[in-house]
Amino acid sequence: MKLYDAPWAPSPRRVRIFLAEKGIEVPREAIDLRSGQHLADEYLRINPRGAVPALALDDGEILCESAAICRYFEAVNPDPPLFGTSPAAIGRIESWTRRIEGDGYAAVAYVLRNTAPAFQNRATPNAIVSLPQIPELAARGTVMWEAFAHGLDQWLADREWIADDTYSFADITALVTMDFAKGVKLTIPESLVHLHRWHAAASARPSAGA
Repeated sequence: MKLYDAPWAPSPRRVRIFLAEKGIEVPREAIDLRSGQHLADEYLRINPRGAVPALALDDGEILCESAAICRYFEAVNPDPPLFGTSPAAIGRIESWTRRIEGDGYAAVAYVLRNTAPAFQNRATPNAIVSLPQIPELAARGTVMWEAFAHGLDQWLADREWIADDTYSFADITALVTMDFAKGVKLTIPESLVHLHRWHAAASARPSAGA
């Protein structure tokens, strides 16, 4: 088994935090995104989309997408549970994870991929497709981010963690998203005290440094 990783990218970090919470060690191979290693033929044979992370299983099967990789490890090592145990908790964690991905992470990706010179003609993470940058999508991402941050702050007004009584995959997803946003100067207003409190608690966990 081998995890193809990229040290500073958000999606691989989501897997690393998850594995750290589980206490799971997996052999890793670093993929250098800055040099374009993920677009080289050797890595495209592993994941034709050119995205990281990717998990090579012992039987040769390749799992892509960070959430799917985490689901795999949850099935193999269910304790501590990070996707919930009760039907309601499982549904709530899934709901919030989707919301964070669709409203928060997508907002950051819109800004990054439609403004950064490194993503010229690569406005999608799929290496097979060439798409030009659209400045209007970056502006849309900024509006989406503001709405997402304010909504999550309100939700956290009377709860410690996002989707369950304990830290869950939804919290991991939100932490990675919040820290990813800093790279494109999308911030959390100081007035959002509940979101800042949550972020400080999530960042203080040892797994956050994974």
